[in-house]
Amino acid sequence: MRTVVVASSAGTAFEWYDFFIFGALASIISRNFFAGLNETAGLVAALALFGAGFAFRPLGALIFGRMGDLVGRKAAFLVTVTLMGGATLAIGFLPTYAQAGLVGPALLIVLRILQGLALGGEYGGAAIYVAEHAPAHRRGEHTSWIQASAAFGLIGALGVILVTRRLLGEEAFAAWGWRVPFLLSAGLLAVSIFMRLKLAESPSFARLKAAGEQTKAPFAEAFGQWPNLKIVLLVLFAFMSAQGAVWYTTFFYVQIFLERFLKVEPATVNTLMICATLASAPLYVMFAWLSDRVGRKWVMWFGMTLALLAFFPGFKALTLAANPALAEAQASTPVVVFADPADCALQFDPIGRAQFTSACDIAKTSLANAGVSYENLAAPAGAGAEVRIGQTVVVSADGSRLDAAGLKTVRAQVDGQIRQALADNGYPAVADPARTNLPAVFGILMIFVVAATALYGPMAAALVELFPTRIRYTAMSLPYHIGTGWVGGFVPFSAFAIVTATGNIYSGLWYPVIFTAISVVVCLFLPETKGKPLD
Repeated sequence: MRTVVVASSAGTAFEWYDFFIFGALASIISRNFFAGLNETAGLVAALALFGAGFAFRPLGALIFGRMGDLVGRKAAFLVTVTLMGGATLAIGFLPTYAQAGLVGPALLIVLRILQGLALGGEYGGAAIYVAEHAPAHRRGEHTSWIQASAAFGLIGALGVILVTRRLLGEEAFAAWGWRVPFLLSAGLLAVSIFMRLKLAESPSFARLKAAGEQTKAPFAEAFGQWPNLKIVLLVLFAFMSAQGAVWYTTFFYVQIFLERFLKVEPATVNTLMICATLASAPLYVMFAWLSDRVGRKWVMWFGMTLALLAFFPGFKALTLAANPALAEAQASTPVVVFADPADCALQFDPIGRAQFTSACDIAKTSLANAGVSYENLAAPAGAGAEVRIGQTVVVSADGSRLDAAGLKTVRAQVDGQIRQALADNGYPAVADPARTNLPAVFGILMIFVVAATALYGPMAAALVELFPTRIRYTAMSLPYHIGTGWVGGFVPFSAFAIVTATGNIYSGLWYPVIFTAISVVVCLFLPETKGKPLD
């Protein structure tokens, strides 16, 4: 059992390491591969690409789920770990936008899609493989190591990034050192393949295959028969939607919030997240162990409910603890954009094609790039746009009739005036380390971590127990990866885009809050599966 758990968890941790590197380096990747866009549009594009890898995870779940139910669990997750490792290694060799123009971003998109396909087949295979070996009364505890492997992968990714940053310096790391974490995956890939080659097929599938009873049409059986499809839909809405929203807000969006909006030094953010992730590893096991005794349903419900209650007050408390000067400036001198609503476009440009040339748009783009919250106040029709920061008023300029050079000059002038006005009114350009309360920041993060681990720890056992052996790989993988891939993977992109569109740095939290609230209600109808026989 120890060999089964270690080999399965180590391979899954490696795949999470590969996948998480990209999310942790979103800001640097945006500067290297989307250099043709402005600062905000480049980051939005990088986050969209981060989400694109998740978008293809359900397809990977179908491809490798079918393989796992027809051929076997072992074969499927040997292929997935090889595909993931090869794609990650290749990213380390990609030419940037400055070196090869659009070729670099195009190749990056292809490799992210391959990563998404691979991870779509990985989790289900590893979780099923361990669960089908584990004794019924310890199934939650044993499968929790698959859940904890996500923490180990994230720790590895953040650790390598932090060490490389420290050794090379920020300038060298931004120029070429970001490749190092991707290139290191070659060694991890070799170890993972070696360990998994030593494993035999799972006993439940082996018995099924020996009896000639494995499914011949996993898609039709899993999704074409209402009793099975009903469980797929229940799983998706009862806890997978919340899992994607809570976990990726806790471990990814919070990094963007601290770095982009609260202006905390990137290395400090990396250190905080490593500490929080280290603390999360034993919590997965603890909550899964608890679910072996009291049941999966209520442990998961506690986690999602805690997150739902904590998100808005927790993120506002992060502002007070991480950058008190910003909190003070927002309270004493709020920023207001006074403009004709007809002159203002939605500040959301995922592909970098919008020009944003009106006076209102130029002002809002500058505030978005500065990561500052603002309120919108309607001016009379035809009025110009101005930014009010306390008693300071910055009048914006219309660039819609200017050529490219003139528009660039006007934008620079307005941006400079707004940034100077922000500084004059106490808005800090960076968080002051002397005033940052790191223990308080860590304590707030741990509230989110407890919520995420309580929800995620028992989840593998619950998923495996809900579906029959014949279609288990296919049926459980699809709702899992829709929840984590489509809901969770797009948390950073969607939340940041909502903030950019509304001007409120907390408004992005509505995305995870809505999905979590749905699961809090639907989870009440979930059947308890603790100790259920798998055959």
